[in-house]
Amino acid sequence: MMRYLLLIYTDEAFYEKQDPEEQAQEYQEYRVFDAMAEKRGCAPQGEALQSISTATTVRMRENKILTTDGPFAETKEQLGGYYMLNCKDLDEAIEMATKIPGVRHGSIEIRPIMEFGM
Repeated sequence: MMRYLLLIYTDEAFYEKQDPEEQAQEYQEYRVFDAMAEKRGCAPQGEALQSISTATTVRMRENKILTTDGPFAETKEQLGGYYMLNCKDLDEAIEMATKIPGVRHGSIEIRPIMEFGM
């Protein structure tokens, strides 16, 4: 098994346009995904993130700390949440990504977790 981070990118404006019933339906779909991933043995861990308006970006240049509000890059899609899954290989990680509800109106970036020997 290998750990993969599945980063969920969506346009926040999409969710602002949803009515409460649509939001509730999608949240329920995430709960179904969680249960399915657990049943498959993927040991899902994940969280939703607050709006990019709450984000702070930190940099250090020439020993000076620089902070800015929001994300560093201007993009149409913002990081909205993530899952860390144990998958047997990249093919299984891709299959799991296709089952995350946000994939229908955003994208899922899959990154293998680098394992360091201790």
